[in-house]
Amino acid sequence: MIIAVVGWGIWRSPAMLDDIENRTLAPAYVPSLTWKHLVIVVISALLVVFTAIPLGIVLARPSTKFLSPVVTGIANVGQAAPVIGVIVLLAILLGFGPPVAIFALWFYAFLPVLANVVAGLRGVDSSLVEAARGLSMSPMQVLFKVELSLALPVIMTGVRTSLVLLVGAGAFATFIDASGLGGLITAGINLYRNPILISGAVLIAALALAIEWVGRVL
Repeated sequence: MIIAVVGWGIWRSPAMLDDIENRTLAPAYVPSLTWKHLVIVVISALLVVFTAIPLGIVLARPSTKFLSPVVTGIANVGQAAPVIGVIVLLAILLGFGPPVAIFALWFYAFLPVLANVVAGLRGVDSSLVEAARGLSMSPMQVLFKVELSLALPVIMTGVRTSLVLLVGAGAFATFIDASGLGGLITAGINLYRNPILISGAVLIAALALAIEWVGRVL
């Protein structure tokens, strides 16, 4: 990730760019697009985490696990549908701008976290749960101190997958006036400027690698 960004910076500095390319890749403009892209991704990711994890906990309970196929099937629709189609369709229905882009990205990245929460909790050894109950732990203590603790690696794998999906899919937010690094790709295509197009692709890939690294650390 660092090599990609440094390499792009070295190329950008002495590169022979025309006026349009210089304005589009201006040092003040690219960080602004990166920040807007990151804001959309982070807000979408927080929404995914704060909705998918509680719902996954509910669906992993014995009394409600019969609902799991229904909810997972609905979430599969968002995952299977092309992200550009989801974003544009919701923009037509709800309007353009960052809030709609965030909602569309939440819908798109919801399934990996939900599926991993359910799988992680169901994979906890039942004998450990019974042992915790035998130690007079309350149901909430069993959930947070035993089940979620043991399921956390599986849950975080889903979160990492969701984060990487959000960074890549966030590029499509530019089609509904939500800005982001996708604007460099569309500008490069519309203006027939490969340096702008390549810059957008490299920066999005670098951001995805950085986010994936953060998820791995967490």
